[in-house]
Amino acid sequence: MRVGSSATGLFRGASNRFGLDYRAEASALGAPSVPIIDAHLHVNGTRAALLLRDCCDLYGIERLHSMTHLEQLDSIRAVFGDRIEFIAVPNFADPDRLHAHTTGYLDRIRSFHREGVRTVKFWAAPRATDIAIEAGSPGSLGLGAPARVDAADLAASLGMRFMVHCADPDTWFATRYRDSAIYGTKRSHYEPLEAMLERWRVPTLVAHMGGWPEDIEFLDALLLRHANLWLDTSATKWMVRELSQHPRDELIAFLDRHRSRIMFGSDTVTSDDHLIAMDGKTEMAAKASDEREAFELYASRYWTLRSFWETCWSGPSPISDPDLAMVDPIRHGPLDAPGIHGIGLDAERLSWLYRGAVEAFLAA
Repeated sequence: MRVGSSATGLFRGASNRFGLDYRAEASALGAPSVPIIDAHLHVNGTRAALLLRDCCDLYGIERLHSMTHLEQLDSIRAVFGDRIEFIAVPNFADPDRLHAHTTGYLDRIRSFHREGVRTVKFWAAPRATDIAIEAGSPGSLGLGAPARVDAADLAASLGMRFMVHCADPDTWFATRYRDSAIYGTKRSHYEPLEAMLERWRVPTLVAHMGGWPEDIEFLDALLLRHANLWLDTSATKWMVRELSQHPRDELIAFLDRHRSRIMFGSDTVTSDDHLIAMDGKTEMAAKASDEREAFELYASRYWTLRSFWETCWSGPSPISDPDLAMVDPIRHGPLDAPGIHGIGLDAERLSWLYRGAVEAFLAA
């Protein structure tokens, strides 16, 4: 089931279903054709960041673009030095979540900008609908809401690029967001995005393959309509599951048409909470409970993504994908995973995916 030869076949957990030795697997893959820029991570926690740095060194990740908490910029810089750039994000720890994403974010953007940050994140996932409703202000966190317009105006005036989380997987719209009276249709989430792309002609990166890796025809048309739009390939489980469903020649043709506008990302999230066992962890923190598990959590994303992009290997993913059970709980359990069908890009195509597109975004 593997590219390398280090699997034991023994279950090691949700990030290592087959007992892979991710250090040996990195050696089996070898160095990437060009050093990789990971355009989408969330690096927090100094000890966890050291483990991530180890993974980056093993898998050829030269530079990182991270959504790091404002309060941790200095400590994460101390780990990565000039290998890391930051993206402004709201204060997700603020108990007043509505304030954190609206007026409070304006001050946050200014503070990030003073730290040299030049990209600002607009988190407009459908889950923001729930936050707005719970705060008694329905609709206030939509991408076209007045507070979002104010933040975009401010960021544009400061010369900052935009990054947007617009939509979530089809599996979630079939389950968590199936009430379209509350969440709208998936297509409706792109209407304010397109208005944003038209109003502010700044370089804009839409995360997670634009939020719709299931439909590359839609993405193709979206990219053709908006010259200031870029996509990243982050959210490992989601990407390898859905991109593996497309015929190889069609996916490669899509990548070729937009080669300077589709960039590599992992969406890896690090936290020092991954290094300790404790009760009452959040869903994200519960993904690891010691250094070994945290290392495998981070390394599994790079092994899986590089195997998908660089090889034609087919086999079950080593990372559990709970979306399968969420959609079909009769056939799947929470530790099941989909098959991966690698597309084996050549060195020139990989150079655009791994470096060229993000460099074009930064230079735009």
